[in-house]
Amino acid sequence: MSDIAQKKDATFTSVLEKFYEWESTCPDRPFLHQPVNGEVNTYTWGMYADLARKIAQGIDELGLEQGSRIGILSKNCVEWFICDLAIMLSGHISTPIFATAGKETIEYVCEHANIQLMFVGKLDDSKNQVAAIPHTITTVGFPYPNVPAKMSWDNFLSDRCFSGSPLPQSEDISTIIYTSGSTGQPKGVVHTYGSINWSAEKMNGVLSFTEQDRVLSYLPLAHITERALVEIASYYSRKQIWFVESLDTFQRDMQVCRPTVFVSVPRLWTKFQLGILAKLSQVKLNVLLPLPLIGNAIKNKIKKGLGFDQTRLFGSGSAPLSPAIIQWYNSLGINITEGWGMTENCAYGTTCIPFRVDKIGAIGRIHPGIDLRISDESEIQVKGPCNMLEYYLEPDLTEKAFTEDGYFCTGDKGELDNDGYVKITGRLKDIFKTSKGKYVTPAPIEASLMANSDIEQVCVTGSCLPQPIALVVLSEEANNANLAHIDAKLEDQLETINASLESHQKLDRILICNEPWTVANHLLTPTLKVRRHELERQLAQAIQGQYIDEVVRLP
Repeated sequence: MSDIAQKKDATFTSVLEKFYEWESTCPDRPFLHQPVNGEVNTYTWGMYADLARKIAQGIDELGLEQGSRIGILSKNCVEWFICDLAIMLSGHISTPIFATAGKETIEYVCEHANIQLMFVGKLDDSKNQVAAIPHTITTVGFPYPNVPAKMSWDNFLSDRCFSGSPLPQSEDISTIIYTSGSTGQPKGVVHTYGSINWSAEKMNGVLSFTEQDRVLSYLPLAHITERALVEIASYYSRKQIWFVESLDTFQRDMQVCRPTVFVSVPRLWTKFQLGILAKLSQVKLNVLLPLPLIGNAIKNKIKKGLGFDQTRLFGSGSAPLSPAIIQWYNSLGINITEGWGMTENCAYGTTCIPFRVDKIGAIGRIHPGIDLRISDESEIQVKGPCNMLEYYLEPDLTEKAFTEDGYFCTGDKGELDNDGYVKITGRLKDIFKTSKGKYVTPAPIEASLMANSDIEQVCVTGSCLPQPIALVVLSEEANNANLAHIDAKLEDQLETINASLESHQKLDRILICNEPWTVANHLLTPTLKVRRHELERQLAQAIQGQYIDEVVRLP
């Protein structure tokens, strides 16, 4: 890093440069809001700066080699922000680990990145997760109950504040983000200050963030979307951030924050939908929503109940959201804009802004400053300042990830319409071949199945089977309903979907799983994507089984 007086690139504004500005010009302005035991603790920019500088001083006193990797293993909280800033101030590289990571992943990342210091916060399985951290690594616990660590937060806080004001150059490495990965070991995606800061600043313009905005930070900060869109982007807009105390207090914390921008993932949008339908049936909604006064009153009541009464922008990402669900929310006056991006391009790719009903099913138009093209194999490829530097210590993987002319190969299949909107048609790796030698793209079939509100999770598979099949997890409400009625609905849906498919794509049957797919049972990634290959491995016997019925409930 260079000194603040030695800035070389006049076009590059780093996150630290913005931090110094707010630290000096608006120290009393509220920034972060952390609920503890139901009480919200508010941190101003001045308070935030003081704590970050004290943690940075504590790091500095360890005498680590510049550019050392420092880990953060915790759910989202104010201390996560503080430590990430402190790592930047002290000239090191933040290396976050998903709070849901298991023993093998924690061990792998610690060894692969050669982590020198680990900050630990609230976790669901803290005893076993912290035990996976090599004993040679110093651990510092956030100030919450039952956080096992060698050093407490208070003991690590230095009595002195880090006095320097270093400025990174655009080519300096900022962070290594390990992908959640649906297959194999996670890859360490290396981002410079240039790539991640540029993306965050540009995203402020795309989403029109201002200092009046409020955002609830609950999606994993170890993931690129929350990191760039929420944390780092906040330095460029001064928007205020609220955190969630726990999963049990999510709805309460939503009501306190009343976010102006709310981004979620398909699994949670489905959960919200099921919660609404549990209180007000679809039959009643169909009758009441078209009535002008009553319909508007119902829409406003639903929004207020969810904490959305002041939300100006709704978003969804991480995986495709069923067009049927987007249309359902649109009938309530909640317009969900889908966006697309990857860890490797700082989640800066496309967004459906402004919302257009006729573009439901698309992931939006290309963001300013980047180039996107569709290859001859229908692969989406992107190029721009947001692209990663490399996969950490993986030169062969890095070389394979880029074309000769510098485009990143995303692995997503897609198409581009005449209006410049991109639509994802599947993943190259997810396409499978049946025993008849025919290729099947599962994503469109899965989207059709998710139009059924009884289905909460779905995966279409069928490698080496004569015809593809669908594995589904039903909603809690569907599991408690009349089973024969639910099965009959699924049979009708199967017939309708198959009528629209080519012969080799037609589903042979639907298998209903008796347990949900979760991060804990390794069937979802930390960002709630289905681990297709793991699901196929765990359910191999059921998938290969011989059945008579079109809808089968697995034991």
